[in-house]
Amino acid sequence: MRNTGTAVNKRRGGLVQPVMKHARNVWRVPFLAIAAALAVMASAACGAPASAAQVSAGRCRTAALAARVGAVDPGAGQRYAPLVLTNRSARACRLYGFPGLIMIDGRGDVLRTRTRRDAVRPVGVTLRPGASAHAKMHWTVVPAGGETRCPQAARLIILPPDEVGAHLEIPFTGAPCDDGRIDVSPMAAGARL
Repeated sequence: MRNTGTAVNKRRGGLVQPVMKHARNVWRVPFLAIAAALAVMASAACGAPASAAQVSAGRCRTAALAARVGAVDPGAGQRYAPLVLTNRSARACRLYGFPGLIMIDGRGDVLRTRTRRDAVRPVGVTLRPGASAHAKMHWTVVPAGGETRCPQAARLIILPPDEVGAHLEIPFTGAPCDDGRIDVSPMAAGARL
């Protein structure tokens, strides 16, 4: 019988496995199989397969973004508003996840801010130059627990998703009750809720 470079491993159900002639080739097959499996799992975890534009676009850096709070929608003690991030660079970039928020009062002091993430799976949003994405913000203006009034914010510090050490600061005149709680959704395409 001639050696064809394969052997039958009877302990593993008769699977045909390559016989490696050199030690440096031992990890090639398992490594490629693991890499392929990780790529499939990552694709499944993110939902639909990414387009070529989404894969090639790098992360949106804070310096490339402009921020604003859209029109506030009031109703029965609740407030809803989009937090809009716009790509002001000349290149496409990608946002993924939730923004961080910190409220500042009129004197420049930090107010207690409890940012709560909605139980929604984030999806990546690719922003062409000039395009926008938003996160839905929700807060109540009805005092809760022992609160007698809710602190008035004058500004909002925004930490874009995946960014550390850099932030955006914009006007914000909300007065979130429940100890400064603001519920926030992950970033989604467009500037409107």
